[in-house]
Amino acid sequence: MHLWFCDVSGYFCGVVDRTKEKTRIMKMLKVTLIGAGDIKFHYSELLKIPEKKFSEHVRKIAKVLAETSEIVLAPDRGVCIEIAKEYKKLHGKKVYGVTPMDDKDFGIEHLKTHLNAEVNGKKIFDEVINTETWYKQHFAFSLFGDVILMLGASLGTYYELASGFFAYKIFNGKKPGLQIMKKKVHKKIIAGNKIPLSLIVYKPFMKSDLQIEIKEYIKKSRW
Repeated sequence: MHLWFCDVSGYFCGVVDRTKEKTRIMKMLKVTLIGAGDIKFHYSELLKIPEKKFSEHVRKIAKVLAETSEIVLAPDRGVCIEIAKEYKKLHGKKVYGVTPMDDKDFGIEHLKTHLNAEVNGKKIFDEVINTETWYKQHFAFSLFGDVILMLGASLGTYYELASGFFAYKIFNGKKPGLQIMKKKVHKKIIAGNKIPLSLIVYKPFMKSDLQIEIKEYIKKSRW
């Protein structure tokens, strides 16, 4: 199975497949999953993907990830948790759940079902990364992995994508007059440690390509 993606980040090109070199690279990395939460509306109604075909995509993506990488996601409804379930069935290496466990303003009651969910008697999430508050979660979520895998273009997905690369830009000292060390935001932020923060876009889950402006800002934030 080939996982087709747009060459947005500049680090990868072509396709991620099972070639020896690309598999070796991916085994070094954590992949952060971002995608739509409302599966019926986004994938069925907007993208016109039949339920059976959607499930096939989910299984194939999970298989590639299980063979290569650790994965990072928010414990919430949607495509990402469905991939995590399949990843766990396939004995993927490790699943991280990023959650603001200490938030007092909004809380995490709506996440608890997913956070404690099990597959075959084992919890989906092997480790929880506590971002403390939703404000910090929204700022830093996409930076707990080396690579972002975009699985659809919902409002929330664009928010996580944009805030991640904007924060990365700040941490790289590219925001004039503003210097913030990423370890002061959260000690488990790893984006940029091994490779520049990179983006893979899963084309079958996109109605159209990313806007050229977004692509250019992503590239600008990295170099």
